[in-house]
Amino acid sequence: MEQQYNRAKWWQLLMFVFNNTASNIYLMTLMYVSYYANGVAGLGVAFVSNIIMLSRFWDGLTDPVIGFIVDKTNGKFGKFRPFMLLGNLIMLGTIMLMFTTTHLVPAGFRGVYWIALYLIYIIGYTFQNSATRGGQTVLTNDPKQRPMFARIDSIINALLMTGLTVYITSYLAGKHGGFTAGLFIELISVLGPASLTLTILAIIGIWEKDQPKNYTALGKSASYGFKDIFRIIKGNKAIQMLVVAASTDKLASQIRGNATVCIMLYGIVIGNYGLYSKMSMITLVPNMILIVVGTSVASKLSSKKATVIFTWVSIIFTTLLAALFIFGDPTKISLENVGFMTVAFILLYIFANGSTGITTGLATPMIADCADYELYKSGNYAPALMGTVFGFFDKVVSSFASTIVGYCVILIGFKEKLPTAQDPYSTPLFWMTMFLFIGTPLIGWICTLTAMKFYPLDKEKMIEVQAKIADIKKAA
Repeated sequence: MEQQYNRAKWWQLLMFVFNNTASNIYLMTLMYVSYYANGVAGLGVAFVSNIIMLSRFWDGLTDPVIGFIVDKTNGKFGKFRPFMLLGNLIMLGTIMLMFTTTHLVPAGFRGVYWIALYLIYIIGYTFQNSATRGGQTVLTNDPKQRPMFARIDSIINALLMTGLTVYITSYLAGKHGGFTAGLFIELISVLGPASLTLTILAIIGIWEKDQPKNYTALGKSASYGFKDIFRIIKGNKAIQMLVVAASTDKLASQIRGNATVCIMLYGIVIGNYGLYSKMSMITLVPNMILIVVGTSVASKLSSKKATVIFTWVSIIFTTLLAALFIFGDPTKISLENVGFMTVAFILLYIFANGSTGITTGLATPMIADCADYELYKSGNYAPALMGTVFGFFDKVVSSFASTIVGYCVILIGFKEKLPTAQDPYSTPLFWMTMFLFIGTPLIGWICTLTAMKFYPLDKEKMIEVQAKIADIKKAA
């Protein structure tokens, strides 16, 4: 008899994706935190880079604790909904204060004030993201539908990234004359309410599914104790390999998309920073098409198989992109005078960036697969723990992005300030840009391919996993 899956309605899937969008709004805003902290608040480049990196040890303490709390929650308001709202409110308050008041604090206390807000922000981010990753286990367990979360999420993130890039670099920066205090005040006053609205819509989307009846029947629902957390992680090979693959990809993506690296590439190497926001718009539709193709492959062949395929696509086209910059003349890349360099750059970037978006997006539904795998193996329903374990390593590794970029630009002479589009071109700057924009992603993708060799959840294994979970529910 054909297995019956718990499936979500299309609108539930769409609206629950907004929970991730809500937290990503703040994550993308923090890509510009160095420009506020350094240029507006007067905090040093090395200081900001070190704090962002060191704050992840705070994540090490809070992530498993928060995952444990969420897994133990079975109240009338559900397991995930309370933490979606609480997490977003914490982020709203801390980000608003961080970007609008730090520069007003006396210089002697400014660094401590900024650090405190950043640490509290991390708690809110973990709350909301543990719900995103764990909530998928009650939303749907259909192996063909779960990749659709990645499709919707990746398309929305592409729109969000493009929209924010254009809004910040083309509109706000022009309006306020650069990354000024006024720019950040206006930015937060717009993005804060938008993020909160998306969170409320996501709560509506998961309302019907986030009910105690849907998870208290799962055998030993959250029966593990706090002391069992590390035993569970040690015994779940799927989450271990996913963490290696996704966190190295995330680190590379954060470095490549870092505001400083984009200024170095577009503003100095190419010599046209305005092209940056235009490229986001040019690649938007092709990226969406690639995302649809990629998630269709995942639905048919498994998320694991799709991750391997599109990681290879990323490697191939990024290598060709490197050759274009090294052997060609980057200054000829221009939308005003379109030639071979422009056409080649756009095409290679579309395939390299689009395939990267596919693998990044698939990581989120794969966390739910890892949670189901834990239930299959041990009988413990620990979706939030799987999400926070993933989140901890993902954030710890990706936190090195700003630090790596900061120290890399210090190595080529930018000790007191970050590079701007007005800085002159130099050979050391070119090769450092190539390392940050192309070299680090290639390293991350090699790590991904290695991890996927040992990731156990292929198509056949997930069918077996869901069949056993169905039996657990029947027995309960």
